Amino acid sequence: MHGLNSGAIFAATYHGVRVLPTSLCYGIGHVGAWIAWRLMPGSNAALADNLRAVFTHEPEDRLRRRALDVYRSYTRDAIDFLKAVSADDVRAQQMFEIHPERLANLQALHAEGRGIILVTGHHGNWEAGAVMMTRFLRLPLTIVAMREANPEVNRIRQRIRDLLGVQSLEVRQSLDTPLQIRRALAQNRFVALLVDRHLGRDRVAVTFLGRQAWFLRTPIVLASLTGAPLVPCFIRRIGRGRFAALPGNPIVVRTDLPRDAAIQSAAQDIADQLSGEVRSHPECWYHFYRYWDAQCDQYIGLD
Repeated sequence: MHGLNSGAIFAATYHGVRVLPTSLCYGIGHVGAWIAWRLMPGSNAALADNLRAVFTHEPEDRLRRRALDVYRSYTRDAIDFLKAVSADDVRAQQMFEIHPERLANLQALHAEGRGIILVTGHHGNWEAGAVMMTRFLRLPLTIVAMREANPEVNRIRQRIRDLLGVQSLEVRQSLDTPLQIRRALAQNRFVALLVDRHLGRDRVAVTFLGRQAWFLRTPIVLASLTGAPLVPCFIRRIGRGRFAALPGNPIVVRTDLPRDAAIQSAAQDIADQLSGEVRSHPECWYHFYRYWDAQCDQYIGLD
């Protein structure tokens, strides 16, 4: 929708980052972000509207200026991710850090043998999480994602996941996708999903950044059916080509509530943890369309 994910731009970025020095990539990205900001007033307005939930009293011109920060953060994250994909194992080990206590908690959950559902939103460098899981933590990962609208982008993304040894399941490409997810969990794999955009009626109501929104319902239903814990997880850039992995508080779908109430409670917990990350680093929140319009239209007629 915003043009930044076109086949031509994505392919040029993918191949360019692989061969050009990192400093030159950052320089090109810095200038490219400014050009995008100057030439994409529609996306700037959308970003400003999204960020108004965080900066409630800022004037429109300041919010639109913040859009440039989002573009620049987005380009840095893209460059760092693509550099991480081509890094050798030694370099990959140097790119990530995780607090020992958080890692121990994650390993203890994995040792229970029920699989883990990693949930996150369009915030930070979630794509780099695949590198972290396979080359830093060396844990089995399955990614559940929508097919990209552009075939070239989809082909490159799938190639990257193949290079990393990541299993990939495409939503709406098979009627048995939920069964494939349950199979992955039964194999004690980590299953990762983005949950802050709903798909049709696959949705659950939450309060997010103080506003009403819809999050994806299916991951929480699967957690309820399988007993797998939900773990919100965020990848935060902490320096040039370096990331902190931030597993949040695990969520187990409650059994002492009616099913719909239990699902909503778990979804709200995810939304609260994601809200904290967005408020801390709003420039890393990547929705290049009017996010709140997509939520409010669906709320017409609801209590």
